[in-house]
Amino acid sequence: MSPAARRRNTAPPREEVLVAAMATIADRGLDGLTMAGLGREVGMSSGHLLYYFRTKDELLLQTLEWSEGRLGDERRALLARPGTVRERLDAYVDLYVPDGPRDPHWILWLEVWNRSQNADVAARARQAAIEGAWHRDLVAILAEGVSRREFRAVDADRFASRLRALLDGFSVHVAVGLPGTGRAQVLDHVREFVDEALMRP
Repeated sequence: MSPAARRRNTAPPREEVLVAAMATIADRGLDGLTMAGLGREVGMSSGHLLYYFRTKDELLLQTLEWSEGRLGDERRALLARPGTVRERLDAYVDLYVPDGPRDPHWILWLEVWNRSQNADVAARARQAAIEGAWHRDLVAILAEGVSRREFRAVDADRFASRLRALLDGFSVHVAVGLPGTGRAQVLDHVREFVDEALMRP
C-alpha cells in the first residue's frame, strides 16, 4: 500500500474535523483556527487537510453547513411541537439569536458572509441554501399563524424577509458584543415587534 493510501485510510472522519474546527472557533476565535493547528488537533498535516478541503474558505463553509445541519434538526423539532403558533415563532427566534458575544456559530457565519464577496457561484449557492432553509421554515410558521387566525393577514413571504432582516441586524449586534444589545434585550425587542406587527387585537 502506498504512503498516500495509508494516510487516506487513517484520516479521521470528516465530521471529526468539523467538530474540532467548531471547538477551536469557540475556544480561540477565528484567529485561532489555522490549518496547521487544526491538523494537530485531529492528527493530520495541514497539507492533508488541504487535500480534503482545498482551501480554508471551503473548510469554513463545510463547518458552517455541518453546524447548520444540527440547528436544522432543532428547528424542525420545534416546528413539530404542540401548542400555539406564537409559541413556535418565539422558539424559532430564540434559536436564531446568538447565545451571546462571540457565539461560535454566528462568528463563523459572519466570516463566511465576509468571504462571500470573493466566493464562486457554487459556494454562494450553498450559502443561499442555508439561508433558504431558515426562510422557508419561518414562512411556514407565519402562514400557519395566519390560517389559524392567530396572526394578522400578512404576506408570509414578505413578512418573513423583513423579520429575518431584523433578526440578522440584532444578531450581529449580539455576536460582536455591541453595548446595549444583549440577548435578553434583543429578544424583548423582537417580541414587542411581533406583538405590534403580527398579533391580532
